Amino acid sequence: MLKLPRTCYHLSLDNLGRGVVSDDFILETENLTKEFAGFVAVNGVNLRVARGTIHALIGPNGAGKTTCFNLLTKFMRPTRGRIVYKGATSRRSLPADVARLGLVRSFQISAVFPHLTVLENVRVALQRKRGASFDFWRSKRVLDVFNERAMALVTDVGLASFAHWTAVELPYGRKRALEIATTLALDPEMLLLDEPMAGMGHEDIERISALIKAVAAEPHAC
Repeated sequence: MLKLPRTCYHLSLDNLGRGVVSDDFILETENLTKEFAGFVAVNGVNLRVARGTIHALIGPNGAGKTTCFNLLTKFMRPTRGRIVYKGATSRRSLPADVARLGLVRSFQISAVFPHLTVLENVRVALQRKRGASFDFWRSKRVLDVFNERAMALVTDVGLASFAHWTAVELPYGRKRALEIATTLALDPEMLLLDEPMAGMGHEDIERISALIKAVAAEPHAC
């Protein structure tokens, strides 16, 4: 169980009551703690996440959920405790290093390129596969190879009819859906979603819930 201030619970939403061997855990934490000038934001979290499972951190505002995500993805350093991802422990990894290892997260505040279209936002994420190429010197036609996959992801999150809208034009809930598409474009092995359905309508929530379940069922996804 997680110990977070103000009653934040850890719930397994999949594979309830099903035993797994330790080799199946993609992420483990031990006594993970973060203090700010004496205030304990995250308190002694012991967590095990198995591949192919879905988990939720549930608690009121200020309970430490986002701080916990920041620790797991190296945006913050813990005061004490350790994090083991895919069997390895590293205290010095940068957020970009963690993302390259397959641990990808979304943010509580939507983080998209506001003046690119929905399709272009997802395509930018897919460009990661090209490595350190200088695509800004080339014709944009070189990126058309990503259009089919980008459109598939846009459709998966229910944004097909918005594909050529600029992100700034989207309602808040649609921006959240776009951010999920861009994180999925990075082919994560483990995906952390910070309030992914905030501002969404009932129909969108059902679609995104189904998408998360489908992604978790895929090989190497968590």
